[in-house]
Amino acid sequence: RALLAEYAAELNDPEQRRLYEEEVTALERERGVEIRFVHPEPGYVLRTSQAGSHRCYLNVCSNPQVAAPQTRAEPGGHRWALPYSLAPGREELGRDGRRRTVYDVVFHPAALRLASRNARFRRLLSDTALEAVERHWAVQLDRANAAVLRGAKYKGIPQAPVIRTPLPAAAPRGDDDDSPLPPF
Repeated sequence: RALLAEYAAELNDPEQRRLYEEEVTALERERGVEIRFVHPEPGYVLRTSQAGSHRCYLNVCSNPQVAAPQTRAEPGGHRWALPYSLAPGREELGRDGRRRTVYDVVFHPAALRLASRNARFRRLLSDTALEAVERHWAVQLDRANAAVLRGAKYKGIPQAPVIRTPLPAAAPRGDDDDSPLPPF
């Protein structure tokens, strides 16, 4: 029990997390890949269901490393480009002991600021998040009953996904069979 408590404390230590991220960044750089950790800042939570019966939450978050939203005027309105970063869904236990799937969809902070001021833009941001999860993870979400949870900014335990970019001068190495990391 003492070892488990020590391990849990180490996982929650910000200094250990920073050290871990530095080591992973160095390992990936050796493999010819630049990575950036995207730490999601809480925004709001969408509650919906997956496949009609499984409870599902989408954390709509922000991080300045994601590109800012852009608009372009068109006849009859504007066209928005809303870049996002998407992390794979993770299973977490709810208070009632049932498993729930949680997805993080990360936008630029400017997108969440616009959503906090304008209900139509918030709906656009929510629709974009739902569409992103459906398209990238091949799941069917209940869009008709998706609702914003009042008072909740984030569900579950935050996890930092990474953005990988190949380094321009990096040539693939032939000895990747020895690497403990999955191939790029």
